[in-house]
Amino acid sequence: MKLTTIGTGTAAPHPTRVSAAHLVESGAVRLLLDCGSGAVHRMAALGVSWPSITHVAITHFHADHIADLPLLIMGWRWGQLPPRSEPVTLIGPVGTGALIERMAGVYGGWMLAPGFPLTVREIAPDEVLRLGASVSLRAQPVPHTAESVAYSVRDGDRQLVYTGDTGVSESLGAWAADCDLLLAECSLPDAMALREHLTPRQAGQLATQASARRLVLTHFYPPVETVDIHGQVAECYTGPTVLATDGWSIEF
Repeated sequence: MKLTTIGTGTAAPHPTRVSAAHLVESGAVRLLLDCGSGAVHRMAALGVSWPSITHVAITHFHADHIADLPLLIMGWRWGQLPPRSEPVTLIGPVGTGALIERMAGVYGGWMLAPGFPLTVREIAPDEVLRLGASVSLRAQPVPHTAESVAYSVRDGDRQLVYTGDTGVSESLGAWAADCDLLLAECSLPDAMALREHLTPRQAGQLATQASARRLVLTHFYPPVETVDIHGQVAECYTGPTVLATDGWSIEF
């Protein structure tokens, strides 16, 4: 399994971080987790093969996690020669189908019929969705917005958990137990803490609750980058910790 952090930023414009997007590759599956603003052009800049993405899974409906979806679909249809013919599955929490219909009402009906098979699939919290021969996806509600979910991607004995945007959640820690890699948001310093996001210490606590073998942090608002993130995480979590940047990758 390979993770590439495409976009490690937020809604705040940043000189080196675009909004949330992360690519997980395992076997024939190329799964994009979130598709925030700037993600599509960042993939091109990084040399990531955006035409070969097979699945997109969104965690919630904020613009910094979905804004580039129309551009990605448009790119598959009109931004490459020949146009895409391979199917794509777009996955999300309950309400995703209605979201895509609303987007199509703004951008055009081509979003629903882009010229290649596009399936919109809503995933329930207790469901295991098979993406490929050995790759599965599960979702877990998290405290951010009403629809927000975290995702677990598993291939055999390898597991990656992506929190999306979340506040403190003991149930998320239990659900992510023993994951090989926890890709967790790390939005704000303690002085600006909000119930809907994690601070570095809270991200470290989550990793400890989950007994995660590796913690990879993402979704940095600029103020959190002014504090000692590594040091604060280490107060709560002793495992390896990475502050991801756009284009960072790891195979595990």
